[in-house]
Amino acid sequence: MKFEDEPVPGYPLPILPGHTSPGRLERVLRSGAFAVTAELDPPDSADGSEVYRRAQLFDGYVDAINATDGSGANCHMSSLAVCALLTRVGYAPIMQISCRDKNRIAIQGDILGGAAMGVANMLCLSGDGVQSGDHPQAKPVFDLDCMSLLEIGRGMRDEHKFQSGRKVTYAPRVFFGAAANPFGLPFEWRADRLAKKVAAGAQFIQTQYCYDVPRLREYMKRVEDLGLLDKVFILVGVGPMRSAKVAEWMRTNVPGVHIPDAVIKRMAGAEKQALEGQKICIEIIQEVKEIKGVSGVHVMAYRQEDTVANIIQTSGVLGDRVPWFPGRDTPNPTTNLTTKETA
Repeated sequence: MKFEDEPVPGYPLPILPGHTSPGRLERVLRSGAFAVTAELDPPDSADGSEVYRRAQLFDGYVDAINATDGSGANCHMSSLAVCALLTRVGYAPIMQISCRDKNRIAIQGDILGGAAMGVANMLCLSGDGVQSGDHPQAKPVFDLDCMSLLEIGRGMRDEHKFQSGRKVTYAPRVFFGAAANPFGLPFEWRADRLAKKVAAGAQFIQTQYCYDVPRLREYMKRVEDLGLLDKVFILVGVGPMRSAKVAEWMRTNVPGVHIPDAVIKRMAGAEKQALEGQKICIEIIQEVKEIKGVSGVHVMAYRQEDTVANIIQTSGVLGDRVPWFPGRDTPNPTTNLTTKETA
């Protein structure tokens, strides 16, 4: 019996010419549309319905959903498990892979397992140190870093082999990404570090929070000077802040987060600071959309996921495009969403 031409459950869409995955995110980005992704806060629970409830907040407004992998070195439902639940109903997840907790044997197994379940996007991260999380006594692994992980993943996909050289009989069809921080110090090195990640295999980038658009413009100009704009899709990280106090805490305690004094002063002077934070986020999205080389935004609304739909809708960056979600193509009298794109 011949199995080669039978459909693979994990790959429901055909892979288009020039694409490396069957995923909708890659289709949207390569089409030139402005993409939107968001982070799903994984539950501290074994109840899968919590994942679905959280994902539904993004229906019709995002092209893919990040499943974080122990972000901040805190324990939550695993990224692989969240992705398994999301692909089961058709969502397009981005599986985050942190090098902190697993060695190269386990990570390569997760790449294969995730791809077999239909995960078409994977974000390669070094990971936060255990000292910053809720289990500081844990032993960190860091067998790999984001660069070596990208290289290994690319080898599995393009060369059909594990790092050991052993053959992969059915390669993972994956769109690989990495993180970048345009605002970290030394600022002059940021674009050069991005170039190294692209050379290692990064096809898309999600950045740290942007609250300083002029500095982002400088970074993107440097990225252009390095000839990277045609080699990688850059999604700028954005997110609403609840208050000036939260903003102060973020820039003091979250590595790489840069928030100008003027932004905090504006937040502090607002009568309703949470609404002002959302307004600032909307304005930043509209500004970064006009920057050459920016392909989309990555919305990180920690414990404010219910604001994402309004932020994206008010920003207008999707135009009349409605990203796919389970049930999008089924008429629903309770929503105004209609079918406007096939990716």
